[in-house]
Amino acid sequence: MGMRADSSTSGAPLTGLRVLEFGQIAAGPFAGSLLADLGADVVKVERTGEGDGMRQWPPLLDGVGEDRYSGNFASVNRGKRSIAVDLKSREDKEIVLDLIRNADVLIENFRPGTLERLGFGYSAVSELNPRLVYCSISGYGQVGPYATRGAFDVTVQAVSGLMSVTGDEDREPVKCGVPVGDFVAGLYAAYTVTAAVYRAKHTGRGGRIDCSMLGTLLGISALQTSEYFGTGRDPKRLGSAHPRNAPYRAFRAADKSFVVAAGNNELWRRFCEVVGQSHLTADPRFRSQELRARNQHELADLLGPIFAMKDAGAWLAAFEAAGVPCAPINTFSEILADPHVEAMGLVRPLNLPNGATTQTIAFPVSISGHEVEVRTSPLLGEHNDEVRKEWLA
Repeated sequence: MGMRADSSTSGAPLTGLRVLEFGQIAAGPFAGSLLADLGADVVKVERTGEGDGMRQWPPLLDGVGEDRYSGNFASVNRGKRSIAVDLKSREDKEIVLDLIRNADVLIENFRPGTLERLGFGYSAVSELNPRLVYCSISGYGQVGPYATRGAFDVTVQAVSGLMSVTGDEDREPVKCGVPVGDFVAGLYAAYTVTAAVYRAKHTGRGGRIDCSMLGTLLGISALQTSEYFGTGRDPKRLGSAHPRNAPYRAFRAADKSFVVAAGNNELWRRFCEVVGQSHLTADPRFRSQELRARNQHELADLLGPIFAMKDAGAWLAAFEAAGVPCAPINTFSEILADPHVEAMGLVRPLNLPNGATTQTIAFPVSISGHEVEVRTSPLLGEHNDEVRKEWLA
Protein backbone atom coordinates (compact mmCIF):
# COMPACT_ATOMS: atom_id res chain seq x y z
CA MET A 1 0.00 0.00 0.00
CA GLY A 2 1.02 3.61 -0.12
CA MET A 3 1.61 3.37 -3.85
CA ARG A 4 -0.13 5.88 -6.07
CA ALA A 5 -3.06 4.09 -7.64
CA ASP A 6 -2.09 4.81 -11.24
CA SER A 7 1.66 4.30 -10.86
CA SER A 8 1.66 0.59 -11.68
CA THR A 9 -0.88 0.44 -14.48
CA SER A 10 1.29 0.98 -17.54
CA GLY A 11 -0.78 0.44 -20.66
CA ALA A 12 -4.07 0.65 -18.78
CA PRO A 13 -6.54 2.65 -20.89
CA LEU A 14 -7.81 4.83 -18.04
CA THR A 15 -4.47 5.67 -16.45
CA GLY A 16 -4.54 9.26 -15.18
CA LEU A 17 -8.32 9.44 -14.83
CA ARG A 18 -9.28 10.72 -11.38
CA VAL A 19 -12.52 9.35 -9.94
CA LEU A 20 -14.20 10.24 -6.64
CA GLU A 21 -16.57 7.46 -5.61
CA PHE A 22 -19.28 8.18 -3.06
CA GLY A 23 -20.33 4.54 -3.26
CA GLN A 24 -21.93 2.12 -0.87
CA ILE A 25 -22.81 -1.60 -0.97
CA ALA A 26 -22.85 -2.69 -4.62
CA ALA A 27 -23.89 -0.60 -7.64
CA GLY A 28 -21.66 2.46 -7.13
CA PRO A 29 -18.67 0.48 -5.86
CA PHE A 30 -18.92 -1.99 -8.75
CA ALA A 31 -18.89 0.87 -11.27
CA GLY A 32 -15.85 2.31 -9.50
CA SER A 33 -14.09 -1.04 -9.46
CA LEU A 34 -14.51 -1.43 -13.23
CA LEU A 35 -12.84 1.94 -13.77
CA ALA A 36 -10.09 1.07 -11.28
CA ASP A 37 -9.44 -2.25 -13.05
CA LEU A 38 -8.76 -0.27 -16.22
CA GLY A 39 -6.26 2.02 -14.48
CA ALA A 40 -8.28 4.93 -13.10
CA ASP A 41 -7.26 6.45 -9.77
CA VAL A 42 -10.46 5.78 -7.84
CA VAL A 43 -10.70 7.43 -4.44
CA LYS A 44 -13.51 6.07 -2.31
CA VAL A 45 -15.08 8.70 -0.04
CA GLU A 46 -16.41 7.01 3.12
CA ARG A 47 -17.99 8.04 6.39
CA THR A 48 -15.61 8.45 9.30
CA GLY A 49 -15.90 5.59 11.75
CA GLU A 50 -18.25 3.40 9.70
CA GLY A 51 -17.36 3.50 6.05
CA ASP A 52 -19.20 1.55 3.39
CA GLY A 53 -21.66 -0.83 5.07
CA MET A 54 -20.35 -3.68 2.95
CA ARG A 55 -17.16 -3.63 5.04
CA GLN A 56 -19.16 -5.65 7.60
CA TRP A 57 -20.49 -8.28 5.16
CA PRO A 58 -19.20 -11.87 5.46
CA PRO A 59 -17.04 -13.64 4.66
CA LEU A 60 -14.86 -11.79 7.18
CA LEU A 61 -11.28 -12.99 6.82
CA ASP A 62 -8.73 -13.06 9.63
CA GLY A 63 -5.52 -11.18 9.04
CA VAL A 64 -2.28 -10.42 10.83
CA GLY A 65 -2.45 -7.72 13.47
CA GLU A 66 -5.56 -6.07 12.00
CA ASP A 67 -9.30 -6.59 12.23
CA ARG A 68 -11.04 -9.10 10.03
CA TYR A 69 -11.65 -7.88 6.48
CA SER A 70 -14.70 -8.49 4.29
CA GLY A 71 -14.17 -10.60 1.21
CA ASN A 72 -17.43 -9.21 -0.22
CA PHE A 73 -16.17 -5.64 0.19
CA ALA A 74 -12.82 -6.49 -1.38
CA SER A 75 -14.48 -8.02 -4.44
CA VAL A 76 -15.98 -4.70 -5.57
CA ASN A 77 -13.44 -2.26 -4.08
CA ARG A 78 -10.09 -3.57 -5.22
CA GLY A 79 -7.64 -1.14 -6.74
CA LYS A 80 -9.14 1.89 -4.95
CA ARG A 81 -7.92 4.26 -2.28
CA SER A 82 -10.04 5.31 0.70
CA ILE A 83 -10.50 8.58 2.50
CA ALA A 84 -12.73 8.85 5.57
CA VAL A 85 -14.56 12.15 6.07
CA ASP A 86 -17.49 13.68 7.91
CA LEU A 87 -19.51 15.31 5.14
CA LYS A 88 -21.31 17.48 7.71
CA SER A 89 -18.02 18.93 8.96
CA ARG A 90 -17.10 22.29 7.42
CA GLU A 91 -13.41 21.39 7.32
CA ASP A 92 -13.97 18.00 5.71
CA LYS A 93 -16.48 19.48 3.30
CA GLU A 94 -13.88 21.96 2.06
CA ILE A 95 -11.40 19.13 1.56
CA VAL A 96 -13.92 17.18 -0.52
CA LEU A 97 -14.79 20.25 -2.57
CA ASP A 98 -11.09 20.76 -3.29
CA LEU A 99 -10.86 17.13 -4.44
CA ILE A 100 -13.90 17.62 -6.66
CA ARG A 101 -12.17 20.58 -8.31
CA ASN A 102 -9.40 18.20 -9.34
CA ALA A 103 -11.52 15.18 -10.27
CA ASP A 104 -12.57 14.01 -13.71
CA VAL A 105 -15.46 11.85 -12.50
CA LEU A 106 -17.76 11.67 -9.48
CA ILE A 107 -19.84 8.52 -8.90
CA GLU A 108 -22.51 8.36 -6.22
CA ASN A 109 -25.34 5.99 -5.37
CA PHE A 110 -27.10 7.69 -2.49
CA ARG A 111 -30.84 8.17 -2.49
CA PRO A 112 -31.69 11.14 -4.78
CA GLY A 113 -31.32 14.47 -2.97
CA THR A 114 -28.84 13.26 -0.35
CA LEU A 115 -25.70 14.85 -1.80
CA GLU A 116 -27.64 17.98 -2.76
CA ARG A 117 -28.56 18.50 0.90
CA LEU A 118 -24.90 18.12 1.84
CA GLY A 119 -23.79 20.69 -0.71
CA PHE A 120 -22.35 18.24 -3.26
CA GLY A 121 -25.16 18.18 -5.82
CA TYR A 122 -24.39 18.44 -9.51
CA SER A 123 -25.54 22.03 -9.93
CA ALA A 124 -23.19 23.15 -7.15
CA VAL A 125 -20.07 21.15 -8.02
CA SER A 126 -20.34 21.62 -11.79
CA GLU A 127 -19.73 25.33 -11.20
CA LEU A 128 -16.49 24.42 -9.41
CA ASN A 129 -15.46 21.97 -12.12
CA PRO A 130 -17.30 22.34 -15.45
CA ARG A 131 -15.51 19.34 -16.98
CA LEU A 132 -16.66 17.00 -14.20
CA VAL A 133 -18.62 13.90 -15.22
CA TYR A 134 -21.12 13.38 -12.41
CA CYS A 135 -22.76 9.96 -12.36
CA SER A 136 -25.71 9.27 -10.05
CA ILE A 137 -26.84 5.66 -9.66
CA SER A 138 -30.15 5.02 -7.96
CA GLY A 139 -33.04 2.60 -7.89
CA TYR A 140 -35.51 4.67 -9.90
CA GLY A 141 -33.57 7.63 -11.30
CA GLN A 142 -33.58 11.30 -10.42
CA VAL A 143 -37.06 12.17 -11.79
CA GLY A 144 -40.51 10.63 -11.66
CA PRO A 145 -42.91 9.63 -8.88
CA TYR A 146 -40.67 6.84 -7.57
CA ALA A 147 -37.41 8.84 -7.55
CA THR A 148 -37.15 9.19 -3.77
CA ARG A 149 -38.10 5.60 -2.97
CA GLY A 150 -35.51 3.39 -1.36
CA ALA A 151 -34.42 0.48 -3.52
CA PHE A 152 -32.70 -2.84 -3.07
CA ASP A 153 -31.82 -5.32 -5.76
CA VAL A 154 -34.79 -7.60 -5.07
CA THR A 155 -37.33 -4.77 -5.10
CA VAL A 156 -36.11 -3.48 -8.45
CA GLN A 157 -35.98 -6.99 -9.91
CA ALA A 158 -39.64 -7.25 -8.89
CA VAL A 159 -40.89 -3.90 -10.15
CA SER A 160 -38.92 -4.10 -13.43
CA GLY A 161 -40.72 -7.22 -14.66
CA LEU A 162 -37.58 -9.35 -14.43
CA MET A 163 -39.01 -11.60 -11.72
CA SER A 164 -42.18 -12.17 -13.75
CA VAL A 165 -40.15 -14.16 -16.30
CA THR A 166 -37.80 -15.85 -13.83
CA GLY A 167 -38.68 -19.24 -12.36
CA ASP A 168 -40.88 -22.15 -13.32
CA GLU A 169 -44.16 -21.52 -15.07
CA ASP A 170 -46.32 -23.19 -12.41
CA ARG A 171 -44.54 -21.70 -9.38
CA GLU A 172 -44.05 -18.29 -7.80
CA PRO A 173 -41.66 -15.80 -9.45
CA VAL A 174 -38.12 -15.79 -8.09
CA LYS A 175 -35.28 -13.31 -8.20
CA CYS A 176 -32.10 -14.01 -10.08
CA GLY A 177 -29.49 -15.56 -7.77
CA VAL A 178 -26.97 -12.90 -8.81
CA PRO A 179 -27.91 -9.29 -7.85
CA VAL A 180 -28.32 -8.23 -11.45
CA GLY A 181 -30.10 -4.97 -10.57
CA ASP A 182 -27.05 -3.65 -8.75
CA PHE A 183 -24.43 -5.00 -11.10
CA VAL A 184 -26.15 -4.16 -14.38
CA ALA A 185 -26.57 -0.58 -13.16
CA GLY A 186 -22.88 -0.53 -12.29
CA LEU A 187 -21.97 -1.80 -15.75
CA TYR A 188 -24.13 0.78 -17.51
CA ALA A 189 -22.73 3.51 -15.27
CA ALA A 190 -19.09 2.66 -15.97
CA TYR A 191 -19.79 2.39 -19.71
CA THR A 192 -21.60 5.74 -19.80
CA VAL A 193 -18.93 7.42 -17.66
CA THR A 194 -16.23 6.49 -20.18
CA ALA A 195 -18.38 7.87 -23.02
CA ALA A 196 -18.96 11.13 -21.12
CA VAL A 197 -15.25 11.43 -20.29
CA TYR A 198 -14.47 11.06 -24.00
CA ARG A 199 -16.92 13.87 -24.76
CA ALA A 200 -15.51 16.06 -22.00
CA LYS A 201 -12.01 15.60 -23.37
CA HIS A 202 -13.12 17.08 -26.69
CA THR A 203 -15.54 19.75 -25.45
CA GLY A 204 -14.22 20.69 -22.01
CA ARG A 205 -17.69 20.13 -20.58
CA GLY A 206 -18.68 17.26 -18.36
CA GLY A 207 -22.28 16.43 -17.58
CA ARG A 208 -24.79 14.65 -15.39
CA ILE A 209 -25.46 10.93 -15.78
CA ASP A 210 -28.72 9.59 -14.35
CA CYS A 211 -28.33 5.81 -14.17
CA SER A 212 -31.21 3.87 -12.63
CA MET A 213 -31.45 0.21 -11.69
CA LEU A 214 -35.00 0.16 -13.10
CA GLY A 215 -33.98 1.65 -16.43
CA THR A 216 -30.95 -0.58 -16.89
CA LEU A 217 -32.90 -3.76 -16.08
CA LEU A 218 -35.45 -2.74 -18.70
CA GLY A 219 -32.54 -2.09 -21.02
CA ILE A 220 -31.27 -5.66 -20.78
CA SER A 221 -34.83 -6.99 -21.14
CA ALA A 222 -34.90 -6.07 -24.83
CA LEU A 223 -36.19 -9.46 -26.01
CA GLN A 224 -38.99 -9.48 -23.45
CA THR A 225 -40.07 -5.89 -24.01
CA SER A 226 -40.00 -6.30 -27.79
CA GLU A 227 -42.13 -9.43 -27.43
CA TYR A 228 -44.70 -7.46 -25.48
CA PHE A 229 -44.61 -4.52 -27.91
CA GLY A 230 -45.07 -6.91 -30.83
CA THR A 231 -47.80 -9.11 -29.40
CA GLY A 232 -49.47 -7.15 -26.64
CA ARG A 233 -49.01 -10.15 -24.35
CA ASP A 234 -46.81 -10.45 -21.28
CA PRO A 235 -43.90 -12.89 -21.61
CA LYS A 236 -44.20 -15.85 -19.24
CA ARG A 237 -41.93 -17.77 -16.93
CA LEU A 238 -40.51 -20.84 -18.65
CA GLY A 239 -37.95 -22.11 -16.16
CA SER A 240 -34.82 -22.89 -18.14
CA ALA A 241 -36.70 -23.02 -21.45
CA HIS A 242 -36.74 -20.37 -24.19
CA PRO A 243 -39.84 -18.74 -25.70
CA ARG A 244 -38.55 -18.92 -29.28
CA ASN A 245 -36.24 -21.94 -29.33
CA ALA A 246 -36.50 -25.63 -28.52
CA PRO A 247 -34.96 -27.88 -27.42
CA TYR A 248 -33.17 -25.15 -25.48
CA ARG A 249 -33.37 -25.90 -21.77
CA ALA A 250 -32.32 -28.13 -18.91
CA PHE A 251 -33.18 -31.82 -18.99
CA ARG A 252 -32.92 -34.37 -16.21
CA ALA A 253 -30.53 -37.24 -16.86
CA ALA A 254 -30.30 -40.40 -14.73
CA ASP A 255 -28.11 -38.67 -12.13
CA LYS A 256 -28.57 -34.91 -12.52
CA SER A 257 -29.68 -32.19 -14.89
CA PHE A 258 -27.76 -30.67 -17.77
CA VAL A 259 -28.44 -28.07 -20.48
CA VAL A 260 -28.61 -28.48 -24.24
CA ALA A 261 -29.32 -25.79 -26.84
CA ALA A 262 -30.24 -26.96 -30.33
CA GLY A 263 -30.98 -23.46 -31.54
CA ASN A 264 -31.40 -23.98 -35.30
CA ASN A 265 -32.58 -26.63 -37.77
CA GLU A 266 -29.15 -28.19 -38.33
CA LEU A 267 -28.52 -28.50 -34.61
CA TRP A 268 -32.01 -29.96 -34.21
CA ARG A 269 -31.16 -32.63 -36.79
CA ARG A 270 -27.95 -33.53 -34.93
CA PHE A 271 -29.79 -33.47 -31.61
CA CYS A 272 -32.30 -36.02 -32.92
CA GLU A 273 -29.49 -38.27 -34.10
CA VAL A 274 -27.84 -38.22 -30.67
CA VAL A 275 -31.06 -39.17 -28.86
CA GLY A 276 -31.91 -41.83 -31.50
CA GLN A 277 -35.06 -40.06 -32.61
CA SER A 278 -34.29 -38.92 -36.18
CA HIS A 279 -37.92 -39.40 -37.13
CA LEU A 280 -38.81 -36.35 -35.03
CA THR A 281 -37.34 -34.07 -37.70
CA ALA A 282 -40.30 -34.99 -39.91
CA ASP A 283 -42.89 -34.67 -37.15
CA PRO A 284 -45.25 -31.82 -38.15
CA ARG A 285 -45.14 -30.48 -34.58
CA PHE A 286 -41.38 -29.94 -34.75
CA ARG A 287 -40.50 -29.11 -38.36
CA SER A 288 -39.46 -25.52 -37.67
CA GLN A 289 -37.91 -23.59 -34.83
CA GLU A 290 -41.18 -21.72 -34.30
CA LEU A 291 -43.16 -24.98 -34.11
CA ARG A 292 -40.68 -26.59 -31.74
CA ALA A 293 -40.92 -23.60 -29.42
CA ARG A 294 -44.72 -23.62 -29.60
CA ASN A 295 -44.87 -27.35 -28.85
CA GLN A 296 -41.92 -27.58 -26.50
CA HIS A 297 -43.89 -29.07 -23.61
CA GLU A 298 -44.85 -32.03 -25.81
CA LEU A 299 -41.27 -32.31 -26.98
CA ALA A 300 -39.97 -32.30 -23.41
CA ASP A 301 -42.43 -35.03 -22.46
CA LEU A 302 -41.10 -37.18 -25.31
CA LEU A 303 -37.46 -36.58 -24.41
CA GLY A 304 -37.74 -36.95 -20.63
CA PRO A 305 -37.77 -40.78 -20.51
CA ILE A 306 -34.93 -40.95 -23.04
CA PHE A 307 -32.61 -38.67 -21.07
CA ALA A 308 -33.37 -40.59 -17.88
CA MET A 309 -31.65 -43.65 -19.39
CA LYS A 310 -28.08 -42.27 -19.12
CA ASP A 311 -26.04 -40.06 -16.83
CA ALA A 312 -25.53 -36.40 -17.66
CA GLY A 313 -21.85 -36.97 -18.45
CA ALA A 314 -22.70 -39.47 -21.18
CA TRP A 315 -25.23 -37.16 -22.79
CA LEU A 316 -22.87 -34.21 -22.62
CA ALA A 317 -20.09 -36.20 -24.28
CA ALA A 318 -22.45 -37.33 -27.04
CA PHE A 319 -23.81 -33.87 -27.75
CA GLU A 320 -20.31 -32.37 -27.66
CA ALA A 321 -19.12 -34.92 -30.18
CA ALA A 322 -22.04 -34.02 -32.44
CA GLY A 323 -21.32 -30.32 -32.16
CA VAL A 324 -24.53 -29.50 -30.31
CA PRO A 325 -24.03 -26.77 -27.68
CA CYS A 326 -24.49 -28.21 -24.20
CA ALA A 327 -23.22 -27.68 -20.67
CA PRO A 328 -23.26 -29.10 -17.17
CA ILE A 329 -25.08 -27.05 -14.55
CA ASN A 330 -22.07 -26.16 -12.44
CA THR A 331 -21.83 -24.94 -8.91
CA PHE A 332 -19.43 -22.04 -8.37
CA SER A 333 -16.90 -24.41 -6.81
CA GLU A 334 -16.98 -26.49 -9.99
CA ILE A 335 -16.64 -23.67 -12.51
CA LEU A 336 -13.96 -21.85 -10.49
CA ALA A 337 -11.86 -25.03 -10.60
CA ASP A 338 -12.55 -25.65 -14.30
CA PRO A 339 -9.45 -25.91 -16.53
CA HIS A 340 -10.95 -23.49 -19.04
CA VAL A 341 -11.35 -20.79 -16.38
CA GLU A 342 -7.78 -21.51 -15.35
CA ALA A 343 -6.61 -21.11 -18.95
CA MET A 344 -8.41 -17.75 -19.15
CA GLY A 345 -6.54 -16.57 -16.05
CA LEU A 346 -9.70 -15.31 -14.39
CA VAL A 347 -9.08 -16.52 -10.84
CA ARG A 348 -6.32 -14.48 -9.21
CA PRO A 349 -4.96 -14.14 -5.67
CA LEU A 350 -6.07 -11.02 -3.81
CA ASN A 351 -3.99 -9.79 -0.91
CA LEU A 352 -6.08 -7.93 1.64
CA PRO A 353 -4.73 -4.96 3.61
CA ASN A 354 -5.01 -6.87 6.92
CA GLY A 355 -2.53 -9.49 5.70
CA ALA A 356 -5.10 -12.10 4.68
CA THR A 357 -5.08 -13.61 1.20
CA THR A 358 -8.14 -14.67 -0.75
CA GLN A 359 -9.03 -15.07 -4.41
CA THR A 360 -11.03 -12.95 -6.80
CA ILE A 361 -12.18 -12.83 -10.40
CA ALA A 362 -9.94 -10.49 -12.37
CA PHE A 363 -11.35 -8.00 -14.89
CA PRO A 364 -12.73 -10.54 -17.37
CA VAL A 365 -12.10 -8.73 -20.67
CA SER A 366 -8.61 -8.65 -22.15
CA ILE A 367 -7.21 -5.60 -23.92
CA SER A 368 -4.08 -5.76 -26.03
CA GLY A 369 -1.26 -3.73 -24.53
CA HIS A 370 -2.73 -3.93 -21.02
CA GLU A 371 -1.92 -6.69 -18.57
CA VAL A 372 -4.78 -7.15 -16.16
CA GLU A 373 -3.57 -6.49 -12.62
CA VAL A 374 -5.40 -7.26 -9.37
CA ARG A 375 -4.67 -4.58 -6.78
CA THR A 376 -5.71 -4.70 -3.16
CA SER A 377 -8.69 -2.94 -1.60
CA PRO A 378 -8.21 -0.21 1.04
CA LEU A 379 -8.56 0.08 4.77
CA LEU A 380 -11.04 2.73 5.85
CA GLY A 381 -9.40 6.17 5.56
CA GLU A 382 -6.06 4.63 4.68
CA HIS A 383 -5.21 7.28 2.09
CA ASN A 384 -6.46 10.49 3.69
CA ASP A 385 -3.06 12.17 3.69
CA GLU A 386 -1.79 10.56 0.51
CA VAL A 387 -4.73 11.64 -1.65
CA ARG A 388 -4.70 15.20 -0.32
CA LYS A 389 -0.97 15.47 -1.00
CA GLU A 390 -1.24 14.16 -4.57
CA TRP A 391 -4.52 15.65 -5.73
CA LEU A 392 -4.20 19.03 -4.05
CA ALA A 393 -0.49 19.67 -4.56
